[in-house]
Amino acid sequence: MSVVLDAKIIAVTNQKGGVGKTTTAINLAAALAMDGNQVLIVDLDPQGNASTGLGIEPHARAMTTYDLLIEEAPLDEVVMPTDIDNLKIAPATTDLSSADVELVANEKRSHLLHDALRAPQTSGIYDYILIDCPPSLNLLTVNALVAAHSVLIPLQSEFFALEGLSQLMLTIREVREAANPSLRIEGVVLTMHDSRNNLAQQVEADARETLGELVFKTVVPRNVRVSEAPSYAMPVITYDPGSKGSEAYVRLAHELAAKGR
Repeated sequence: MSVVLDAKIIAVTNQKGGVGKTTTAINLAAALAMDGNQVLIVDLDPQGNASTGLGIEPHARAMTTYDLLIEEAPLDEVVMPTDIDNLKIAPATTDLSSADVELVANEKRSHLLHDALRAPQTSGIYDYILIDCPPSLNLLTVNALVAAHSVLIPLQSEFFALEGLSQLMLTIREVREAANPSLRIEGVVLTMHDSRNNLAQQVEADARETLGELVFKTVVPRNVRVSEAPSYAMPVITYDPGSKGSEAYVRLAHELAAKGR
């Protein structure tokens, strides 16, 4: 008898904005899906950029992650297909921005996403679930960390990049101690990297020296095609498959898959 594996749940997070978090979530998910995996993105950012970046218009988002958390709607009622085979999304809208306040009185407030993603009817459907977190360490991010098996941290190749990790690492440790002892760091991926820039090279060297094997070998370059793709509501993987940015995310997907589920 074959064994049905539950999804590997990865929170893509960094409390610093503008580091390529949503771009990484979208393109890593697309690359994994194109390799034949069943993939779900959970858009947990009230800006809804992952949803927009995959072509889900705001008026089409009948049910969202707000309903998933606040109304405790079943996951399969929230999930929508995308234009990419094997890739689905639980979309978000600005309604989610009030979730922190509305969840405070709920005794299960930190475990709502955990319970939604592990409901019996979702078992065996997905190989990977990627949670696109908001750029802050709020209750939504805590929900993601409690729900996840691991954390993937996009790190922009810029000055002070490593210093910004300290608060996130502290939060991860607190979540481990309080609610999710098996939570681990999947890895740190360097984004918007310009190999011609001495500062970017120094950030990479410092990251690899400080974090060792936690840093993915794959580095995502600063690439105009990656920046253009969201305006066409597409991941760069489909917008320009031959671009350096697309090729980097394909390599990142392979490196992630090689770690196993």
